[in-house]
Amino acid sequence: MDNNGEHQAVTLLRQYLRINTSHPSPDYLAARAWLEETAGGMGLQVAVEECVEGKPTVVVTRPGLHPSLPSILLNSHTDVVPVSEEHWSQAPFGGAKVDGKLYGRGAQDMKCVGVQYLAALHALRDAPLPRTIHLGFNPDEEIGGHDGLAKFVHTDLFKSLNVGFGMDEGLASPTEEVDLFYGERNEFWFEVHIPGPPGHGSRFVEDTAAEKARRVIDRMSDYRSRWLRYVGKPFRVFIFCLNR
Repeated sequence: MDNNGEHQAVTLLRQYLRINTSHPSPDYLAARAWLEETAGGMGLQVAVEECVEGKPTVVVTRPGLHPSLPSILLNSHTDVVPVSEEHWSQAPFGGAKVDGKLYGRGAQDMKCVGVQYLAALHALRDAPLPRTIHLGFNPDEEIGGHDGLAKFVHTDLFKSLNVGFGMDEGLASPTEEVDLFYGERNEFWFEVHIPGPPGHGSRFVEDTAAEKARRVIDRMSDYRSRWLRYVGKPFRVFIFCLNR
């Protein structure tokens, strides 16, 4: 706790939220400076890889007792989605705390997770951990990660991390329990070609492509509902209707 009775992790998250890393012009250099100062103050090692100028990946490391063992990589991203300030009750980059609630763009996605990782490593500073733990703070995740993690995994720095297990973002939890997902972000793309006559507002055209597409969408939605009842967790179905 600090002098105001606030937990260190809360204070750090509020500081992190005050850094405007929203697209289209995220302040990555300020985020890098904050991470270097914060992690360094915790006695953690910091390395930086800039695959694209102005877009640094920051790696925070807590060495283990047996560096030859495959390491653990806990990833997060520093960028956040854009802001429409007129819809906010508090300044999106003010780091406000009101009635025990924190307000800020990126509070859940996913600056809170990055701070949790830092706080956990700091709490374990005297623990004899056998494996090395790395924290990765990556740019550009919200726009595809092409200049971030996609390039970083090909660098000598990443290869030197000797990663054996990695974790990325999942879902924010309102309780003390955190859900773990295996391959939750994997994507499986497929195309459904649906032939049929086009519709028209002046006629009831029979067996149109749109009617057939509706049956396909209904089947997907029904399957999603059955899955939700079975496992208690939803999965995402993205449907794109192309008219060409």
